[in-house]
Amino acid sequence: MTTMKAVGLYRYLPIDQPESLLDVEVEKPSATGRDLLVRVKAIAVNPVDYKVRSPKAKVEEKARILGWDVAGVVEETGPECTLFQPGDEVYYAGDITRPGGNSEFHLVDERIVGKKPKSLDFAQAAALPLTTITAYEALFDRMHISRSPAENNNKTLLIIGAAGGVGSIATQLAKNSGLTVIGTASRSESAAWAKEQGADHIINHFEEFVPQLKELGLDTVHYILCLNATEKHWVNMAQAIAPQGKICSIVETDVPLNLTLLKNKSATFVWELMFTRSMYRTEDMIEQHRLLNETADLIDSGTIKTTLQQRLTPIHAENLRKAHSLLEAGRSIGKIVLEHF
Repeated sequence: MTTMKAVGLYRYLPIDQPESLLDVEVEKPSATGRDLLVRVKAIAVNPVDYKVRSPKAKVEEKARILGWDVAGVVEETGPECTLFQPGDEVYYAGDITRPGGNSEFHLVDERIVGKKPKSLDFAQAAALPLTTITAYEALFDRMHISRSPAENNNKTLLIIGAAGGVGSIATQLAKNSGLTVIGTASRSESAAWAKEQGADHIINHFEEFVPQLKELGLDTVHYILCLNATEKHWVNMAQAIAPQGKICSIVETDVPLNLTLLKNKSATFVWELMFTRSMYRTEDMIEQHRLLNETADLIDSGTIKTTLQQRLTPIHAENLRKAHSLLEAGRSIGKIVLEHF
């Protein structure tokens, strides 16, 4: 049996405990079907990592490997692969129903993999897939925002949590499509980062939205992308959304939402989860391959930039625990990436 290095867990523990993430040796997999075997060069962390890792009683017999942002090189292709060949540089977010990418080699279905942007190194590329897919699907597939700047003249988008991983790339994609972007931030450094990504205006998400929007000359906004505490912002969103407007959230809620608040405005509320297509193996799974390739072209043309903010080296349990801890604090800006095993 050929083994490989990985970072995994057996028990679900608070991140300050050394056994919450461990350096392990596991069996190196082989590619079958439409799978690629990718040699992992860099990985990024996302809130989904610490949400999956959060304390619970369950104990794993085999090490569970997390991590859903990878940039690397195709090592081997399954017999049914048509999109990639060995040696290709790729980036992708993977599938939450399968082992994650915090390992030297990783299996992934080629239909959810994109070509790595040529102008980025592996760490810069690893910062992008999960947040890019999330932002792209939220804006263009869920809220059906047009890609044409001409059609978005005078259209406004409010992004709640604009300085985080998804907010950073959503701002850039929205600006590229001609929208006026209002981002929320509560600290000067997060406001500055959101402005750097292209946000036209910043408001504070700890204060009521409508009075702040009125100060900008706006009564309501056409679209809202909620990237933080859906229930906390629900009343503010219902008040701020335009009649026939659309709200999309990526953050699950523990309490019921009062959808009746949207009724008089005939407003839409929709969820976005970038794992839906891979989890249910939907007929349009390959859309993630296409959108990652499209984003790679936007990056290589200088239209979009990486949202990498912090690099950690090497990829091992100690650094991953540090990354989880930074993310769990809820004050991170941009993306944290680990590179090199």
